[in-house]
Amino acid sequence: MSELLQIEEPMRSVPQPKAPAPQWKALLELGFRPLYMAGCLWAAVSVALWVFAPQWLAGRLGGVLWHAHEMLWAFVATIAVGFLLTAASNWTGSNPIQGRALGGLCVLWLLARVGFLVVGDTAFAFAVVCELLFFAAAAVVLGRVIYAARSRRNYGLPLLVSGLGVADALFLRSVWQGSDYATLMHYLYAGLLCMAVIALLVARRVIPFFAMRAVTDLQIPMHTASGQWQLWTGVLGIVCLLLGWVPGMVTALAVTGLITLWQVLAWKPWAVRQVPLLWILYLGHAALGAGLLVAALQASNWVLRLAWPVHVIGVAGFAVLIIGMVTRTALGHLGRPLRADGSIVVMYVLVLAAALLRLLALLPAGLPQAALHASALAWVLAFALYLWRFVPLLIRPRLPPAGLSAAQPSGHVVSKSRKSV
Repeated sequence: MSELLQIEEPMRSVPQPKAPAPQWKALLELGFRPLYMAGCLWAAVSVALWVFAPQWLAGRLGGVLWHAHEMLWAFVATIAVGFLLTAASNWTGSNPIQGRALGGLCVLWLLARVGFLVVGDTAFAFAVVCELLFFAAAAVVLGRVIYAARSRRNYGLPLLVSGLGVADALFLRSVWQGSDYATLMHYLYAGLLCMAVIALLVARRVIPFFAMRAVTDLQIPMHTASGQWQLWTGVLGIVCLLLGWVPGMVTALAVTGLITLWQVLAWKPWAVRQVPLLWILYLGHAALGAGLLVAALQASNWVLRLAWPVHVIGVAGFAVLIIGMVTRTALGHLGRPLRADGSIVVMYVLVLAAALLRLLALLPAGLPQAALHASALAWVLAFALYLWRFVPLLIRPRLPPAGLSAAQPSGHVVSKSRKSV
């Protein structure tokens, strides 16, 4: 089986070479390096601001709208873009963006974050332009290498990234126009479902691939056929939402969620129970499927609050998948052993605790405020721990495989002759 992501686990019996010094060139080598750092940093900072210092959110995009927007487009979507820009180099043999161009992309992202915090219409408009340019540029560079390499099974990814940007533009336009809350949530939901389709597409490919590499004699399906159904029912759900056809959206989301849960069961979850780098991904994929079912129930008026599907999908689904992916793929791309040490397991436990506490805070009874604060604290600690553990690695060159010097090529990007998974 060929590789979706280049993963070289150093042999345990061979001493690892001394870590090289930090380099700007290394930081801007592949999209995951700066964007994983940026996304995880903003995950911690934005939640801390929202829960513990909401009075600072005084810009045009403020309060709960700022929180919802930043969680989806500044955190989740940023991590997704970082992953796709990196994975595309392996799918096509060409790096979509690096060096100064990648640095410029990150500057656009940073300017948008600052602009949305500054008071005034000018700052808001400036932030909108920077953010939309970020998604447009990411879609263009992805499309350029994917279409040039004729990587047909990935043709839809630039369109999905563009869809994220379009949903973002519609949401921000509604904020500018002062639209009612229902309209704003309509576009937020569209962006959430678009991100869900991307997450399902990526996770369905990489989880069985990672699992069969890590667990001896484990054979599980890649779910190519069900993945096609999953993709199209997910897209249908988005179309039905935009058209306002609720029965169609309910059906599409329910089918997509059920397919997702069936996939997890077929992947033999019990077989990976002792591999943290795997079970965290299994849990995130299952939570994403459960969140789509909750979304279908909410649209059918079985679940009254829109906050339930948003947080099941966003916190239990996206965040759990993200903490698994930003650790697993970073270790692989950086030439580090594919093992979860104590700090990584603590990250996983903290994110799971944050998700559970955030859902408990939605219950009408109990101590919602205390649960919310505890969830925020666990969340901030988890992503702060990620930064402490991985930033020193992300700013340094990849370790060469055993037997190669740092000056020799290590095969970080697969050749064009390899087929994509």
